[in-house]
Amino acid sequence: MNKLIIGTRGSKLALWQAYYTQDRLKEIGVESELKIIKTKGDKIQHLSFDKIEGKGFFTKEIEDELLAGTIDLAVHSMKDMPTTQPEGLSLAAISYREDAADCLVIRKEAATQGKLLQLPEHAIVGTSSARRKALIKTFRPDVVLKDIRGNVPTRLQKLKEGQFDAILLAIAGINRLELDMSDFEMIRLNPKEFVPAPAQGVLTWQTKTDNMEVRRTLRKLHRSDVLQCTNVERKVLRLLDGGCHLPLGVFCEADDMGYYHVCAILSGGLDQELNVVNLSSSTTKNLAETIFAQLTQGVDL
Repeated sequence: MNKLIIGTRGSKLALWQAYYTQDRLKEIGVESELKIIKTKGDKIQHLSFDKIEGKGFFTKEIEDELLAGTIDLAVHSMKDMPTTQPEGLSLAAISYREDAADCLVIRKEAATQGKLLQLPEHAIVGTSSARRKALIKTFRPDVVLKDIRGNVPTRLQKLKEGQFDAILLAIAGINRLELDMSDFEMIRLNPKEFVPAPAQGVLTWQTKTDNMEVRRTLRKLHRSDVLQCTNVERKVLRLLDGGCHLPLGVFCEADDMGYYHVCAILSGGLDQELNVVNLSSSTTKNLAETIFAQLTQGVDL
């Protein structure tokens, strides 16, 4: 096989994902090189995600290069991926799952012992995620929400500078970048309560549908056990016809006995109570459909 060309965004986390992919490919004897591609989501830094038109704003330019054949595969955070693929493209495989939880990162000076989540009264909390906004408001209705953009190190710098008292991040990104967090207080938020985005913590590899050679290669990296759970999470998202800025959290995990346990939340707005669903099942068959039905009871979609 010729050297594969991996398309990636240029952020530190995207590059970590690309280097991780290179290492896994090398282990199975496949050489590769990187091609860095700027996406709409990288270029538009002044708007929160829900203000950017369309779905897949971190992926479209990369997908265009896949279709044009200028790259062989792309690696993405699976939570950024729309649930339907452009014609001619497929998700060929997915990775292990890093810790799926979100965490609250608090400036040391702002951390307040004895207060829920160590947040001071009317703390300024940074996030551009509709899901995280709805969840943090449920725990602490007094917080002041403020949009934040930029990659993980940029966000932490803004926090350090005092633009926020705390910010919400995925633990996966912090762990993968091996960031020094000694300047901050970190609170891991239980994913069964502060429910993560569908497929949070998982990487996925995308290729042209008809590129069977690359797809066969990527199957050697594939984690079918992880797919069982992410399929449930992403199917709920698909049934809601949602992009990655829908105020939806779904987290599915399998236990050693073969049971699947799902926690899901859907927000109808910051001034409304969250719809919450918790379900356990011995099979994934119709599990997403049942969650969808319960989540959307009494909700105007």
